[in-house]
Order: sequence, then structure tokens, then C-alpha cells
Amino acid sequence: MIAEITHHGKRFRISLDDPIDLSLPLVENASGPRAWHVDPVRMEPVRSGDQVYTIAAGAPVNFRNIAFNPHGHGTHTESVGHITPEILPVGNLLQRYFFVAQLTSIRPLERRHADGRTDLVITLNHFREAIGEQVPEALVLRTLPNETSKCTRVWTGTNPPYIEAQACTWLRSIGVKHLLLDLPSVDRENDEGHLAAHHAFWDFPKTLDTQRTITEMIFVPDSVRDGTFLLELQLPNFSNDAAPSRPVLYAMLP
Repeated sequence: MIAEITHHGKRFRISLDDPIDLSLPLVENASGPRAWHVDPVRMEPVRSGDQVYTIAAGAPVNFRNIAFNPHGHGTHTESVGHITPEILPVGNLLQRYFFVAQLTSIRPLERRHADGRTDLVITLNHFREAIGEQVPEALVLRTLPNETSKCTRVWTGTNPPYIEAQACTWLRSIGVKHLLLDLPSVDRENDEGHLAAHHAFWDFPKTLDTQRTITEMIFVPDSVRDGTFLLELQLPNFSNDAAPSRPVLYAMLP
């Protein structure tokens, strides 16, 4: 099925039959992907007396409780409510779900600090070189090397790459509304609670920006080339600052 979409005065053609799913699943008792010291996802059948609600146990239906953390398990989208005193739900934040997106691959820069520690950092120069004159509504970031172990990795205690705050300030200044990446956070794992990149992207506490989102722990297959896509960003209507999400790319057709 071919769809034609007119957006900001430009016409795009996409094939709805060829979606590129960037989300990672929530799987019961899987080792990962997960971060921030959370335990694996739990899915347990409801119990009532001696009745266990699974078909295998003789119940009429499978009926399970699920325990997970939106920030720590799999692909998720978050609002500025992640860093505000008041919980601002991400579930009812989006007014539309399709955005023109740029997929770009970046190899983080190794940075050595005076105290001897080493970080891998995504810098302002990385983004200046990657983004041309046409600023995308959404930026999808694939970090290199693009190891498939990202799909099942336990990120806790690994000091993953992160984005420097100055780079997020610049993305905001040029008009990027939605930032998606294959890491557990835009910020350093242990940054003493500053969350500098989150604050820079949302410009909080100077403003209360409910128009921008950050989506973390995606995965972009190597078979998908960098370029311009149409992004569909769908998430459940959770009254929480973050929710599991399913970002899907559609390639632009000539």
C-alpha cells in the first residue's frame, strides 16, 4: 500500500507495507535490554484461591499481571515530566504521530578526564556535521559500533555513551522536536543527578516544554541506511512521565 502525505507544503510517498520497527520487546524474565538496576520483566498469572489463570492450568483464559519499569525496560518515550516535580503524562502529549525524521549514525568520541576516567561522548560537532540545512522534526540516532547485543544488553554499570548538554541545547535551538537513540539515556549513567542533557533539550526549568520527547533504547538494523524517513511514534496512553513505545520508520519513495 502506497500512501502520499503532504506535510509543510511537501509531498511524500511511503510504502505502508514496509515498516521498520525500531522498538525492542518486553519479554518475560529476559536478561535485557534493561538499565538502572531494574530486575527483569515479570509476567505472572493471576491467582484466585486454587485457580491459576492460564489455559495450561485449566483456566478459560490467560490472564497475567505484568511488572516492568518504563525507563528501565526496553524502548520507551519520555516527556519533560521526567525531570519536573509534577508528573506530566507522556501518553496524551502528542497531538499527531507522524514526523519527518533523519536517521544518522554517529561514532561517539572518546574523552579522557583529569581523574583518569574515560567516557564515550556524542558532541555538538557530531550533530553539526550530520544535520544539513533541512532540519528534521525528529532525529534518530544510531551509535557505532552497532552491535546487536544492544537488543538484550544489561546496561547497568557499563557507563554507556551519552550526549553532551551543549549538543542537546543546539538540537533544541534548531527545532528538533523528538530525539530517539539506541542508548539507555541521553545523559551519563552517573552524573550526580544533574541530567544535563535532559535539562538542555527541554530547557527546564526556564521553560516547561510539553512539545518535545526523548525516546531511548531503540535499535536500528544495519540494513537501514542513514537518510530521511517518515517516523510514526506510537505509545500507550499512560498517565506517567514515560511509557513503552513503538517508533516505526517508513522509507521515502521516489
